[in-house]
Formats: sequence, C-alpha cells, structure tokens
Amino acid sequence: MTAPSDLADRLGLPPGARAIILNADDFGMCHAANTAIVDLLTSGSIDSSTVMVPCSWSPEALAFAASRTDLDIGVHLVLTSEWARYRWRPLTGTATTLVDDAGFFPTEVLSVEQNAADDDVAAELAAQVQAALDAGVDVTHLDNHMGSVYGLVTGRGFLQPVFELAARHGLPFRLPRSMDGVGEDSALQSQLDAAAAAADASGVEIIDRLWSHPFELLREGTPDEETYAQMRDGFIALLRAVPAGVTEIYLHPMVDDDELRAAVDFSATKRGYELRLLKDPAVRQAIDDEGLVRIGWRDLRDLQRGRDLQRGDAR
Repeated sequence: MTAPSDLADRLGLPPGARAIILNADDFGMCHAANTAIVDLLTSGSIDSSTVMVPCSWSPEALAFAASRTDLDIGVHLVLTSEWARYRWRPLTGTATTLVDDAGFFPTEVLSVEQNAADDDVAAELAAQVQAALDAGVDVTHLDNHMGSVYGLVTGRGFLQPVFELAARHGLPFRLPRSMDGVGEDSALQSQLDAAAAAADASGVEIIDRLWSHPFELLREGTPDEETYAQMRDGFIALLRAVPAGVTEIYLHPMVDDDELRAAVDFSATKRGYELRLLKDPAVRQAIDDEGLVRIGWRDLRDLQRGRDLQRGDAR
C-alpha cells in the first residue's frame, strides 16, 4: 500500500486518520437523481455531490444547491452523453468538436479523446462552472463524468485546462495520487504521477485515492444477479479496507422509478440499491466501527484557498 500524502496532516486530522468523502455523482442528470441526492445530502448520508450542468434537470439541482450553500456541492464536468434515449448537448453550442453527428456530446470517451479540440474543451468546461456560479452555487470542487478528461483510453487527456480552471476558481479536483485498491497498472500509475505533479504545480488540491464499486449490478439480467445484500456486504468490505489518508468513494444513487428506467439503458436497479445503501444502518455502523473520519470537499477548498491567500500575502 502506497504511503499517503501529507494532505490529512495539512487538514489537521489525527496521525494515521482514515478519512473518506462519500460523493454522489450525476446530480442534475434527471429528477430521480435529484430526489435521491437531495435526500442524502440533507440527511447527512453523503458528504458531497456534483452537478451535471448540461443536463435537463440541472436547474432543479442548481436551485437546491444555491439554497443550501452550507452543503458541499461541486460541478461534474461533462464531455460525454452515454445513454441511447436521453442525451445532452454542450453549453457552448453544437458548432464545435465536442458533438457527434446528432449534435450531442458523444457516448464514449474514445470519441472525446480523438476528436475534441483543446480550446473547445477549455471553453465548455469553463462555461459549465460559470453557469453553476451564476446560478448562485457556492461551488466546492470539480470532478469529471466518465473520466473523459484523464486520457485513460488513448493517453490524450485534458487535465491541463481542468487544472487551470480549478486554480482560477480556487477549487480542488478529483484526481487520485495512487491506484491503491483499484488494481496494479504501472503505466497508469506513471500517468497519475505526472498528473499529480501538474496539479501540485497548479496549486490544485487532490486526494490520495479514488474508490467505488462496479457501476453495473454484477451478473445483471441473469438468474444469478447480484442481490442488494451481496452488494451491501461488498461495499462494507470496501469501507473496512480504507487505509490512512484521504479517499473519495463515489456512487450514483437515484430513485429507481419509471423516469429513470426510461432514461437509462441499464443498471436502474443498482442506482436504487445505492440510494438504499447510503441510508443503510449497517453501512453507517461499519463507518463508525472502523473509525473512518468523514470530511468534505469544502475542507480541501478551504485549505487550497488559504494557501493561495498566504502566497498572495507573501508577494
């Protein structure tokens, strides 16, 4: 296991603290997502969430976020639109390299890496953050939908404009320093090392690790489909394995209803399971039993902005 960075120490956490951030992705994607995430945020069942600003239901999510600036809500930077029946378009219009033949964001990351122009990406991501700010959201952090800025498919990523955007607004970004707990890939770890160095050079706070569980329900659609209890037990095992440092654990909780099933092509059941999971007393008990320290992205933003202020005073 890789030793954690000094982030936990700089956050003022006790030595050896095992800190987690429970983040709900895809806020604003649909009403089913909004209903679930508002419930989880207001009940304290998650620590943060991020809004998909280009989506049709983002106004509802942004209005809620603007009304609750005490909660940690960021922007889920979007360059893809993955579903067959429900699509979304760039805020910067369709006369760019960011759309497919139908005028929507492409369904796959590969298309983004192959076709998107750097300037178009930078303009679109900046527009998404500005739209959230203009809606009155106290944006706490940035992350990315489907990993479309990381260069995970072809090696061509868009992290530099993301770091510039994050630094300009004083926002931390979801980037792990280590692949601990998600596999061993020396080439990808080298990529992460270079990306982390670029984030550090830009003054952008990042996390030690980024964990989740499979997006799809295991063996979905078969007689041996994963049950809720099996998924919950796997998630509790994941919590028990969290090491020292700061680890974000992200999920995609939504209400499993007719709207969601009309929008997505698969895994509506798992979205509903994740909503249930994050409110499950057994999960909360595991967090308590393990002594995990729940923090929020605002903590990282405050650290980043405090450091930036000190640098400004030094000048």
